[in-house]
Amino acid sequence: MPASMTGYGRAEIAEKDWSLVWEMKSVNGRYLDAKWRMPGSLRSLEQEFEKILRTHANRGRVDISLNLEVTRADLLGVRLNTPQVMAMIGQMELLAKNLGQEFTPDLNRIMSSSWLWRDGESEPDPALSTALKQGLENACIDWMRSRTVEGKAMADDLLARISTLEELAASIGQRIPGVMEEKKAALVVRIDELLTASDAEVTEERKLQEIAVLTDKLDVSEELTRLAEHLKRLREVLSREGEIGKRLDFLCQEAFREINTCGNKAQNAEISGLVVEFKAELEKCREQVQNIE
Repeated sequence: MPASMTGYGRAEIAEKDWSLVWEMKSVNGRYLDAKWRMPGSLRSLEQEFEKILRTHANRGRVDISLNLEVTRADLLGVRLNTPQVMAMIGQMELLAKNLGQEFTPDLNRIMSSSWLWRDGESEPDPALSTALKQGLENACIDWMRSRTVEGKAMADDLLARISTLEELAASIGQRIPGVMEEKKAALVVRIDELLTASDAEVTEERKLQEIAVLTDKLDVSEELTRLAEHLKRLREVLSREGEIGKRLDFLCQEAFREINTCGNKAQNAEISGLVVEFKAELEKCREQVQNIE
């Protein structure tokens, strides 16, 4: 069953020293494009997070955010740049002394200065790393569940539309023989009128040649055969697992090409109306396919 590229997933894990919440939102995209929003102290784990994500998806734009709260800074491998802080305090003390003022360091100001903190220089706590990976895996599973539910609804809708397309193609096929006979009869009358007006003579064989040329131009049997095969393939691909969106899109393009040729060759108002209906329905299929992985 196909999966939609649009979905949402969430997972939460709470322990004594930390709590974390993963959230995932995705929309359609040509390739897998992940945007990570998480603490800089976890950059060393990003490659492993990426591997987990790629086991669940191949295409789509995914926004992934991590809300992490810890009670111990050492769990993240975060360290205060103490030499830098001490140097700054020393300089401020010297300045205050020269100005004849008393200096008391503002520790709250130091705490809020993110550039004084070093992160990512060491691995996060192993237990926390394990919890983060498990949380992401759980979020991916929840995300895939929502994508699969939507994918099934889309597949059901596409199958219904394919049935409509098959009915329209069959209607076109049924009308083609009558149109060809009408065009042949009109051509014979036209040739006879021209011959009478010009007082010229044309052999019966020549007439048959002209009729054969017209018949070849009007014949869309090959296009309808290929069109039926494309619609059949669409049904088959929809029953597969994995990445099928690009193949579905290609088959829709090929079906559009064949039906467009049918409309151009038939030269009949009724058939042209059916072709327009077919194209409109096929365009709805293409819109759905754009969101299938």
